[in-house]
Amino acid sequence: METTVLTLKLDLIQTLAVACAFFYIGIVLRRHVKILDRLNIPSAVVGGLLFAVVNLIAHDRIINVRIETATQPLFMVLFFTTIGMGASLPLLKRGGIQVLIFLAMSTLFCFVQNFSGMGISYLFGVNPLLGVIAGSVALVGGPATSLAFAPIFEDAGVTGAATLGITAATFGIVCGGIIGGPVGTRIIKRYQLTAPKRVSHAEQERELTDEPETVTIEINREDSGIVVNLIVAAVAMGFGSIVSLWFQSMGWTLPAYVGAMLIASVFRNVDDVKHWFHIDQRTMELIGMIALNIFLVVALMDLRLWELLHLAAPLAAILIVQVVIVVIFSLTIAFKVMGRDYESAVMASGFIGFVLGTTANAVANMRTLVDKFGPAPRAFLVVPMVGAFFIDFTNAIIITIYLNWLK
Repeated sequence: METTVLTLKLDLIQTLAVACAFFYIGIVLRRHVKILDRLNIPSAVVGGLLFAVVNLIAHDRIINVRIETATQPLFMVLFFTTIGMGASLPLLKRGGIQVLIFLAMSTLFCFVQNFSGMGISYLFGVNPLLGVIAGSVALVGGPATSLAFAPIFEDAGVTGAATLGITAATFGIVCGGIIGGPVGTRIIKRYQLTAPKRVSHAEQERELTDEPETVTIEINREDSGIVVNLIVAAVAMGFGSIVSLWFQSMGWTLPAYVGAMLIASVFRNVDDVKHWFHIDQRTMELIGMIALNIFLVVALMDLRLWELLHLAAPLAAILIVQVVIVVIFSLTIAFKVMGRDYESAVMASGFIGFVLGTTANAVANMRTLVDKFGPAPRAFLVVPMVGAFFIDFTNAIIITIYLNWLK
């Protein structure tokens, strides 16, 4: 005799409440489980995945939970809008030719990841778009990009795209945090490289400090920095939605955030010259961090892990191959392209961190090396600038090309 399993439907407010609770659980777990902190796995990912696993265990056994995801698009677009606000051309120029070289190399590597994933997908006889998801979508893009593109991949025929993407992204974060340091160490010892002798105290402090940047909020002013920056972001989102609709009218397949990110980058570069919008990068990062955490937790809570058992083998094969390719590429091409010196070895370690995981992984990998071998100020300028701002633009374009080609 079959028993009926109770279905619990959470409304919008209840969903946000549960999401915030699990986000805090993720914070606590990361604080007390040192491996989570060392690998830089975001607290939102820890909490959201915990809910997804609990939901998997309870599904069709104890209780089926349905959540309201109406806020997902809003927070997703807001986060990527704040990323667009960081895409400053003067900042790119200030980083010098090495920033351009590192960005070009990272952009080309997105193609390497996607074609590698597609090749393994063909061998297993599955949709080649799975290879793209387990390529630059999840690995260079990380959890946020995976979840942002998931609905489009679903429409293109990849069932469970969100779960596949977040699984690949989490795997990449773990591997990027584990192998980046050893690869950089191998390069340094193999070529007997040494740190530059003359480094300013300020540059060394920037590398080694763990102190977070702070944002001052004037709560009694209507025109405080956070309010002004929220208004600028909201206006950019509004104009960006028009741009996205125009792209869609031309038959292009792309996520909703692209238009907002483009408009945000225009706002930022106009503000760099005219100072009309009073954009503050630290405030934008705070807004983006809040939006990202809510978006990630709610999206991860909605994962249906039970749908993907049949794709476990091809996904695992793709990810293993991706890790091998990244290691080989970093030991050879990345190190040599960036200059064959000590700073290049540190950048190769950072490269592994962010093409497999997040910019936080990249910085953690590089900090491990400079703690042991000495300062690398150029690496700490180049890698975070590309990983935090510019690669999201080029990767979004590349993913869109593959989607429109393979759909």
